[in-house]
Amino acid sequence: MALLDAETEHRTQGGPGLPQQRRLVTDLPGPRSAAILARKADAVPAGVGHTVPVAAVAAGGGVVVDADGNSLIDLGSGIAVTTVGNAHPKIAAAVAAQAAQFTHTCFMISPYESYIEVAEALNRLTPGDFAKKSALFNSGAEAVENAIKIARKHTGRQGVVAFDHGYHGRTNLTMALTAKSMPYKSGFGPFAPEVYRAPMSYPFRDGLTGPDAAERAISQMEKQIGAGNLAAIIIEPIQGEGGFIVPADGFLPALADWCRANGVVFIADEVQTGFARTGHMFASEIFGVVPDLITTAKGIAGGLPLAAVTGRAEIMDASHAGGLGGTYGGNPIACAAALAAIDVFENDGVIERAQQIGTILTERLTAMQSQDPRIGDVRGHGAMIAAEFVDPETNAPDAALTAAVAKAAIAQGVIVLTCGTYGNVIRFLPPLSIGDDLLIEGLDVVAEALAAA
Repeated sequence: MALLDAETEHRTQGGPGLPQQRRLVTDLPGPRSAAILARKADAVPAGVGHTVPVAAVAAGGGVVVDADGNSLIDLGSGIAVTTVGNAHPKIAAAVAAQAAQFTHTCFMISPYESYIEVAEALNRLTPGDFAKKSALFNSGAEAVENAIKIARKHTGRQGVVAFDHGYHGRTNLTMALTAKSMPYKSGFGPFAPEVYRAPMSYPFRDGLTGPDAAERAISQMEKQIGAGNLAAIIIEPIQGEGGFIVPADGFLPALADWCRANGVVFIADEVQTGFARTGHMFASEIFGVVPDLITTAKGIAGGLPLAAVTGRAEIMDASHAGGLGGTYGGNPIACAAALAAIDVFENDGVIERAQQIGTILTERLTAMQSQDPRIGDVRGHGAMIAAEFVDPETNAPDAALTAAVAKAAIAQGVIVLTCGTYGNVIRFLPPLSIGDDLLIEGLDVVAEALAAA
């Protein structure tokens, strides 16, 4: 904010009070953003990239404002983090109050009630009527690592299965679990051992029913690994970075049933799908599966770093004392933010809002698909919808078209994100605080970018 003049600073106070409009007063990046990005290039490693060529100074509702006063429509939510909206008043107030009280003691040294309250809420909200416990961490990758640790300790086995197109993080173990090499894994090995991969249900590309896709995966696991050697399988109910792949009906229940029959821990990675994003509190509910363990992060705390592993009490209790934890895990400020966010999720109608956003996204993208065969598939649930771009003659992934559409939309002030193993998917993750008019305008810009590509 130090670079802003008084007029711009007045315009860019954060939170939902920001004017909800797309407004470009410069090309992107503007001069102030360009200066900040030049400093980034000098001070920050090249490996830390960025998608949108702006320096953000404020955000709220459905917009992000940059240092030059440009106001961009936000269809990314910081990769599904600011689900309830940036600088939500309840979260901002809770954070300020907790910061004034105390910022850290380390829960493993001097416990505090807010950590326990978050755990109690997660135990109540996650699927399953059995006794549950939760442990808090800092990031999705850290939650995934700890879920694997817990499953291995509980079962006494080492093997773990992840799935094609899956994404689980950037640490050594989670890179091993992640399917896509570039940019997440290339050159960073060797990776953690005893990690195996099974085929995912991908209806648009494999044409299999859910039960048939599950039979294929189970057969591979039994033949190549052996159920008796497996501690866990980990799967995103709807894959995120892999392309918002929605498995065919029956796929996840068949896997869960096989896990229960063989003493394998079924871990649902709901880091991206959790907390109302899909129009349900958790995506596992869509498919009628009850995970043994569930990992959460992203939307859990409205933008503050927090993550969790929640699961069956007897599995969560497998670790010896001191085996789980971390200096910052369940930081009191992040816990205050999470409690405020959970209040919003439960009481402010955001699940219903996600469903409404999903209807707008799906109807518009499906209409575009009917007029343009380069959109091969439209899929997703709630405010987690994607369009897959293809060569209309061969159905081959068209990453170049995808990149061109995304770049053009961003240049016109609409933040969109690409994803997919083949780089040919645009994902739509608007904050649930976005208004219909702004959402529709953002889709108009994407449609214009596609028509011009």
